[in-house]
Amino acid sequence: MTDSEKSNKAKALDALRDILARVEGGLHEFYVTPYRRSFARAQRDEEDLFMLLIFAETLGIPNPAAFYTMELLPIVYDRFHDWHIRMGMERSPLDHVHCC
Repeated sequence: MTDSEKSNKAKALDALRDILARVEGGLHEFYVTPYRRSFARAQRDEEDLFMLLIFAETLGIPNPAAFYTMELLPIVYDRFHDWHIRMGMERSPLDHVHCC
């Protein structure tokens, strides 16, 4: 097999990979698009439950995993404002977290 034949074969394989990647992207959009809103809502509900578990002790709810969730507080402080607004609290329910 000559170099030009190898080059042509490599170009054909690259073209086929490109076509398959575009087909995969199109199929992904076709199947995922109708459910995108449902996926986003489910993810938001899961995050709300997670935030409730993290801040349960400071809200006065007994939390058996408080020792482990205390380590996560610095990570979720930046999302706390959006969470308490979504939960229907106009102001931060925590004395030591002033986000509003």
